[in-house]
Amino acid sequence: MGATAAASPGAAPGDGRRDPLRGFLGVFRYSRRALELVWSTSRPLTVALGLLTVLAGAMPAAVAWVGAQIVDAVVAAARLGTDAAAMVANDGAAFAAARTRVIELVVLEGVLVAVLAAAQRALSLSQSLLRAQLGQRVNVMILEKAVTLTLAHFEDSEFYDKLTRARREASSRPLSLVMRSFGLVQNAVSLVSYGVLLVKFSPWAVLVLLLAGLPAFIAEAKFAGDAFRLFRWRSPETRMQLYLETVLAREDYAKEVKLYGLGERLLARYRAIFERLYREDRKLTIRRDSWGFALGLIGTVALYGAYGWIALAAVAATITLGQMTMYLLLFRQGQAAVSASLSAIGGMYEDNLYLSTLYDYLETPVQRLLGGRTSGPDPSDGVRFEGVGFTYPGADHPALEQVTLHLRPGTSLALVGENGSGKTTLIKLLTRLYDPTQGRILLDGLDLREWDEGVVRARVGVIFQDFARYQMLVGENIGAGDEPAFEDEARWREAASQGRAAEFIDALPAGYQTQLGKWFKEGRELSGGQWQKIALSRAFMRTQADILVLDEPTAAMDAQAEADVFEHFRQLASGRIAILISHRFSTVRMADQIVVIDGGRIVEHGSHEVLMDQDGLYARLFALQARGYT
Repeated sequence: MGATAAASPGAAPGDGRRDPLRGFLGVFRYSRRALELVWSTSRPLTVALGLLTVLAGAMPAAVAWVGAQIVDAVVAAARLGTDAAAMVANDGAAFAAARTRVIELVVLEGVLVAVLAAAQRALSLSQSLLRAQLGQRVNVMILEKAVTLTLAHFEDSEFYDKLTRARREASSRPLSLVMRSFGLVQNAVSLVSYGVLLVKFSPWAVLVLLLAGLPAFIAEAKFAGDAFRLFRWRSPETRMQLYLETVLAREDYAKEVKLYGLGERLLARYRAIFERLYREDRKLTIRRDSWGFALGLIGTVALYGAYGWIALAAVAATITLGQMTMYLLLFRQGQAAVSASLSAIGGMYEDNLYLSTLYDYLETPVQRLLGGRTSGPDPSDGVRFEGVGFTYPGADHPALEQVTLHLRPGTSLALVGENGSGKTTLIKLLTRLYDPTQGRILLDGLDLREWDEGVVRARVGVIFQDFARYQMLVGENIGAGDEPAFEDEARWREAASQGRAAEFIDALPAGYQTQLGKWFKEGRELSGGQWQKIALSRAFMRTQADILVLDEPTAAMDAQAEADVFEHFRQLASGRIAILISHRFSTVRMADQIVVIDGGRIVEHGSHEVLMDQDGLYARLFALQARGYT
């Protein structure tokens, strides 16, 4: 599923190599979606950006026109000031009027410049406010999608590459695309106003202005595609860098990293990945800037060619000195606007490429669980596994084969087997984190696929061996077991008592309000056994659960403590189905049924006494472990 979905974003760049125009235009399909996203994030700010963009685009031409009027007015006033006969004839009235005209034009230009500065400042303010809102909006969209994904997505390395790309770049790209779009509009308004003024000099000047920046634009667009393909190619290595940063800078790895002296080795690996990525970046940057400089010279030649043309026209007196000043300014600003417009289009192309990673992630297909039943026909039947088999996506061999079991309410089951034999996979199927690829699982006489997903999971309380250690309050760590009661302190205390955690929690500085972990101020770290009691208490938060599962959550406790916890657990689970996964046979023997799994198959099934009499794998493992205590 992940591989199929991941093919689409690469299609546009690939098509672009075969058909550049088609590939270039094809990626702009995300522009409309980005604009819709910005509009839905803040309509007032979007409207403000639009109006301010038009205003900021029109002002430079107005300033240039007024500037030309100032130069011509100054020349006229200077001519009057040096003409003594005119001064006498008009008693200086014409000269005074000319001076007044100059002052009025200067004031007008000052007002226009102030309006332009205000528009640019307001644009910057609007962009800053929108950037904060839109960044949050996109990050929430990414996390909202993550909540809907299945466990299979998170166990798929290709999907992690997709998620890494979305989180690293795409969250900033929608605003970038919109800002470039508004910048393109602003420059277009400026160019139209420049063109209206320049065409009076010569229509050819307008054509030269538009074509001069085209070569550099083509180079930018080409290398933007190359940069994107490089970005996609190196996602796995980027993710490895992030992982190494975590290992080197997190407290839960620090002990082993220091004890085993792994720091320098891991740091060397981190540096090696950077050097490999840097070489590719350097190669691309050198090519991009070299071609950009070479092709940019064409625009420079065009600019100074136009300068000479305009200057000669002024020398020939076909244009005034003020017009010459205006045309030179218009051509310089116009070329900058053309360059900025083409750069914006190239940038929009690049933003669209990166946005494809965001929408590729957001549109990842998720298999919907269609069941909606909330009860089964026979609650006394409990749980049945009928010929259940399961193969993980992309795996060559099944994790489970032909598993058949029956667990009635009020009974306990222990699962025994080597690591990787399929014990935890069985629990994942029971909780519908996965669906069987063969056979079926029945709950209360009804196929699990027909049950409402939320109802099934509310009926199962599970603590996995790799349970989460939330960097939150003690009470919240416990309350996580039942989301509706997440902040219910009375329920925290009841569950902690059942999980044998109440005694050490009461001794903590702030009791159930104590911050756990070292990531935040005044956080307290717990021992492994204390964390496991927190996890056990989390399972007991689910008072409505009639299936309780302990997947080796007591591994950090000694054998006697684990036996005490399980005996306590079995008493509290009276009338429910209790499932225990453990490697300690002193604990396992307390279960009503024991199932030995080897290679994904049930090889032995019965009580402790029955299995010992069979003298099979269970008996041999039991004797081997018992020998370690003698």
